[in-house]
Amino acid sequence: MAFVLGIDVSTTATKAVLVDEAGAVAAIAASEYEFATPQPLWSEQEPGLWWSAAQAAIQAVLAAPGVRAAEIVAIGLTGQMHGAVLLDRDDRVLRPAILWNDQRTAAECELIRRAVGPRRLIEITGNDALPGFTAPKLVWVRDHEPEVWARIAHVLLPKDYVRLRLTGEHAVDVADGSGTILFDLAARTWSPEVVDALGIDGAWLPPAFEGPSVTGVVSAAAAAATGLLAGTPVVAGGGDQAANGVGVGVVEPGTMALSLGTSGVVFAPTDRPIFDALGRVHAFCHAVPGRWHMMSVMLSAAGSLRWFRDTVAPGVAFGDLVASAAEVPVGSGGLLFLPYLSGERSPYPDPQARGAFVGLTLGHDRRHLTRAVLEGVAFGLRDGLELMLAAGLAPPVQIRASGGGTASGLWRQILGDVLDAEIATVNTTEGAAYGAGLLAAVGAGWYADAAAAAAALVTAVPAARPGPDVARYRELHEIYRGLYPAVAPTFHRA
Repeated sequence: MAFVLGIDVSTTATKAVLVDEAGAVAAIAASEYEFATPQPLWSEQEPGLWWSAAQAAIQAVLAAPGVRAAEIVAIGLTGQMHGAVLLDRDDRVLRPAILWNDQRTAAECELIRRAVGPRRLIEITGNDALPGFTAPKLVWVRDHEPEVWARIAHVLLPKDYVRLRLTGEHAVDVADGSGTILFDLAARTWSPEVVDALGIDGAWLPPAFEGPSVTGVVSAAAAAATGLLAGTPVVAGGGDQAANGVGVGVVEPGTMALSLGTSGVVFAPTDRPIFDALGRVHAFCHAVPGRWHMMSVMLSAAGSLRWFRDTVAPGVAFGDLVASAAEVPVGSGGLLFLPYLSGERSPYPDPQARGAFVGLTLGHDRRHLTRAVLEGVAFGLRDGLELMLAAGLAPPVQIRASGGGTASGLWRQILGDVLDAEIATVNTTEGAAYGAGLLAAVGAGWYADAAAAAAALVTAVPAARPGPDVARYRELHEIYRGLYPAVAPTFHRA
């Protein structure tokens, strides 16, 4: 038996997934950790936590019955995007990593726009400067921690710190690299124009590789720490959303994925760089060579439902809560919900955006509020999808959905109606980690490319189709779209 290993360095845990030649998950393990919020809007994590957790997760899967380290032919990496990991010339961590969900850099985003030019920035990188990205974090360190800035020799992304500890090599994949907004999107490598404009030393930035490319091999020290076999190849992998796209088989133009977790992501591969002229949705390189992707991101998707349950119906099972919403007709009796509980990215890059129920009456009860949350999240996803369509994508026929929110049949049907597309689930459930494993399988020569791997191992099953409520939801979405412009002045004054 031969295996590939996918490792996912997420914000809350590092997961290891062992995949056999038939595509079956042979073993899975995860090790959890916390992140710190030392000041309001800040989010940081010690990189050492990722390496400790990776060791524990790897050791756990290697302890599974019938598994030997010598049978692992390649390793793929994925993880949280946009974090800033700063190292000195001896690869010592200079400060805690600043994470993707850190919001301290609004002023630095404006500095970047002025330094590069707002239109030029989007033309080069495919994206506007937003607080979540890596470049604003580096500018913040430059201007607020000059003693750290003076000692930087290497800048890595979170999963690539684990790569460094596994192989001793500094490297990044093109999908994660493009999420820094220091990348030339079309050229699939670092942009000298952006890097120079921000005063960043290009020597700090690691070489960029395509997702299935081998970036190094497991070192003797890492083998001793993890139980892996020294010399095992490690491929570049991809940022979490690109790797998830591979894991659900969304690797070719014309396919689309929806991730409905705490945040909500609509993801679509393209055969050329396509971007929104105002940067309201993201454009990155795919982990698949010769492919790019567009991506809309809403910050509180299933997270909105969790907040509602915990606040209004603590202790009620999600299944029971959502089942009650099915008793309410489409439109929730005129009640609408804005899901901007954590600010927003797409279509409004506004960290001050706030959530709201609009249209409450004495006739509404918990069932109406629950359905309004489900519908409001779907409307928010539709907003992002429409920006992607306006940029040049073709309307989707099928959307492959993953994440906890897709467990609800009612929510799947609402999504199918609002997005006007078939919603499908897939036979794989490990998302980004599984996708990293498939990229490792390509790197190991099991498949010619990611498309062949996905076709062989990923099966989509229709779970909801657009129904008779499509037209009514189209009308309701038009009403919904008018809410943010109407109430945003209140958000910014409160």
